[in-house]
Amino acid sequence: MSRRGWLLFAVLSVIWGVPYLLIKVAVGELSPVVVVFARCLVGAALLVPWTLARGQLRLVLRHWRWLLVFTVLEMTGPWLLLSWAEQSLSSSLTGLLVAGVPFVAALAARLAGEGDRLSPLRVLGMLLGVAGILILLGLDVGGAQLTAIAAVAVVVIGYATAPMVISRKLPDVPGVAASAFALVVTAVVYAPFAVPRLGEVGRASGSALVSVAALGVVCTALALALFFALIREAGPQRALVITFVNPAVAVLLGVLLLDEPFTLGLAVGLPLILAGCVLATRRNAVRSTASEFGDVDAAVP
Repeated sequence: MSRRGWLLFAVLSVIWGVPYLLIKVAVGELSPVVVVFARCLVGAALLVPWTLARGQLRLVLRHWRWLLVFTVLEMTGPWLLLSWAEQSLSSSLTGLLVAGVPFVAALAARLAGEGDRLSPLRVLGMLLGVAGILILLGLDVGGAQLTAIAAVAVVVIGYATAPMVISRKLPDVPGVAASAFALVVTAVVYAPFAVPRLGEVGRASGSALVSVAALGVVCTALALALFFALIREAGPQRALVITFVNPAVAVLLGVLLLDEPFTLGLAVGLPLILAGCVLATRRNAVRSTASEFGDVDAAVP
């Protein structure tokens, strides 16, 4: 990837590793549906005015059908399914399942005829990433239900295919405008379930409210805008390798901020994840005709 791509990748790795801490604080006092609704509402309150000020509303409305597809695949469907599935699945198993997103994305891209070839080196990187997640988080399948696993599988498909919608069908729609549309739609969908529970907000502590605000401002509005930029900079397959890093960031934050122990799994798993990301995000080889022996592979820096 380019330097800009690596910068976006690093920033998003941190931003989307933080919600684990913030959600843990928020759901201690607020119901999950209220947290999701408030998160969308705060994010939309920031991005909608930006979209209107830049005169991008007409562009959004022109592409509303594909934006709706993206919204359902990336946000509205997955957030609801994950909330339901985690009632019976451990966070370790859920994180491991979601780490399969890059594989599904690569398969979907291959089926769709995308030109970004999945080289053996990138496959090795993905395998290292999954191995690192497995070592880092562990695998707890006790009491897991097949229906919940199926729900997470649907989430994985949504996360894997949503960036393809952006790169193939919405190349001209600015990331902020598309994110604003997605947040508004998701907030509207969740409103009937969240509004009757808004009394919880008045009884919540300052730490819970600050956590929800941070989720909306940083982990939703800012993160979605950056994610669009990363997709366009590095491509949908490489952008999704971020799902390997997020759980590692969450564990590191737990060690640094919650005084959780630095385990052997962290010591072994984190380097594997980082090595996997480097390999999985490498540019593919290009064909060169400079050699007298015919076409040879030349690595692109």
